[in-house]
Amino acid sequence: MHPATTDLAAAVREVEHHVAAAGWDAPVRVFALVRTQAALATEPGLADQLADEVLAAAQAAPWHLTSIEQEGLPSAPDLESLLAELSWPDAVDGVAVTVERVVLPPEAEAQMPQGKAAALAYLLAHPERQDVRLAVGVLRDGPSWCAVRTRANDADDQVGQGPDLVPGLVAALRSTLH
Repeated sequence: MHPATTDLAAAVREVEHHVAAAGWDAPVRVFALVRTQAALATEPGLADQLADEVLAAAQAAPWHLTSIEQEGLPSAPDLESLLAELSWPDAVDGVAVTVERVVLPPEAEAQMPQGKAAALAYLLAHPERQDVRLAVGVLRDGPSWCAVRTRANDADDQVGQGPDLVPGLVAALRSTLH
């Protein structure tokens, strides 16, 4: 296992909990992930903005990550287009994104009508639909981590987690780092 996996998992959980605190029906949010020790070395004033326990964790773990929400994202018609427009300087060690989606069981998805308007109406009216929030993070040439929360089980201890729960989004995020 990559030494940063545990720290990336913690950063993705933190981002997901932060976004969850604002409630549902939220826009896409994007976060740069930087190693806290490196950020403190280049920006000593950052120490004044971090809690003592965060500073202690950063001293103890070389891969401790700080997330920096990106404001003023470019306008894009969808998540894929937005990610295609993003690139990161070398000082950014990784990236995380949160996005909400509606999902259906595979058998219901197979019956979805063609056409964007008809498919959307079907999706929103389907009794088995699930609203989910995806929080996905990747490190440059390193691990990925995903957290998935459903609106039906909206509790911090009910968030599913794993390295590759959303492989398409992992790959799209990774492409922004090259």
